[in-house]
Amino acid sequence: MNSTIKDIQIIEIPRVHDERGLLAVIEGATIPFDIKRVYYLYDVPSDAFRGGHAHKELNQLIIPLSGSFDVHLKDGRDTEIVNLNKPHKGLLIVPGIWREIDNFSSGCVCLVLASAKYNEDDYIRDFNEFLAFKKA
Repeated sequence: MNSTIKDIQIIEIPRVHDERGLLAVIEGATIPFDIKRVYYLYDVPSDAFRGGHAHKELNQLIIPLSGSFDVHLKDGRDTEIVNLNKPHKGLLIVPGIWREIDNFSSGCVCLVLASAKYNEDDYIRDFNEFLAFKKA
């Protein structure tokens, strides 16, 4: 993936395949952070959006376990839309990136692996505050 936004990347999740199907494995060196929190989104209406924030320190890996969705990314200068639709490919989002998720397909399940437990102080929920944070 050639990204205009620095440090975001698609992470290929190792898979094992045999006649019984596929097994995806996330461990050790698969992602560049220790997992401290796991959550998932499901039953999201197709016209809804999630996110609408950035993080000061948190790293996340967003994986479409089922279905597809779009992730809108902004770094204060550039904007990019990444469509996620393969359960063996996750989007790594580093701190200081604004994200919004929409265009959820029917039956979609979005898994998020995070580098820290929930901390409201790490969130930037106002876009103008985000732009000020990026300039600082």
